[in-house]
Amino acid sequence: MSAPIIAIIDYGMGNLRSVAKAVETAGGAVRLVTRPDEIGSAAGLVLPGVGALADCITALKADGLDGAVRDWIAADRPFLGVCLGLQALFEFSEEADTPGLGIFPGRVVRFRSAPGLKVPHMGWNTVRFVQPGSPLIRGLAPNGEAFYFVHSYHCVPADPALVLAECDHGVKFTAAIARGRCFATQFHPEKSQGKGVQLYRNFVALAAGS
Repeated sequence: MSAPIIAIIDYGMGNLRSVAKAVETAGGAVRLVTRPDEIGSAAGLVLPGVGALADCITALKADGLDGAVRDWIAADRPFLGVCLGLQALFEFSEEADTPGLGIFPGRVVRFRSAPGLKVPHMGWNTVRFVQPGSPLIRGLAPNGEAFYFVHSYHCVPADPALVLAECDHGVKFTAAIARGRCFATQFHPEKSQGKGVQLYRNFVALAAGS
C-alpha cells in the first residue's frame, strides 16, 4: 500500500522542513504546494506557520490558498493546522488587528502581562485532551502529555465544543481544536519528539482512510 500524500502549504513562512520530516517519519508522502491546483488528489492538508499572522493571511490570499483551505475544511477532508495554522482559522486576531479566515467563530488574543509570567509562552508544557475519543490523539494520555509551544497569542473559540486540548500559562487556554476531520494545534508536534510524531502518525492514518 502506497503512503498517503500529505500536501503541506508553502506560503513562504512555514517551518516546512521540520513539518515535512515529521510527516515522512509518520508514514506520509510529502507534497509541498504553493497554489491551490497543486493540492490535487492529496489525502491530507497541513497548514504550518511561524511568525506574524498578518503576513500569513496576506500570503495565503495572494496565492488563492485561503479559499482552498476553506473549501477543504468545508468538505470535511483531513486537515491539520499548526501554530499560525490554528490562529488563521478564526475570525480576528489582536495581533495587528488582523482578520483571519473566519472558518470558525472566535478571536485570537494576547497573553496578558502578569508578575512572573513570560510572554511569549515558549518551551514544554503539558496539555489536557478534552475530547478523549478523537482519532488525532490515539496512543496519547488524556492528561499530562508534554508538547512544545512558541507563541504570544492564543485562540478563544466562541464554541467550547471546538476545543480538543487545553493548557495553562497564567490562564487556561486552547491548545488544540477539532471538528470532524479538521484539527489544529497551538503547539508544534514536529518539535515535540515522540509524542508529536504519534500525533502526526494519527493524522496520516486518518488521511490514509479518507
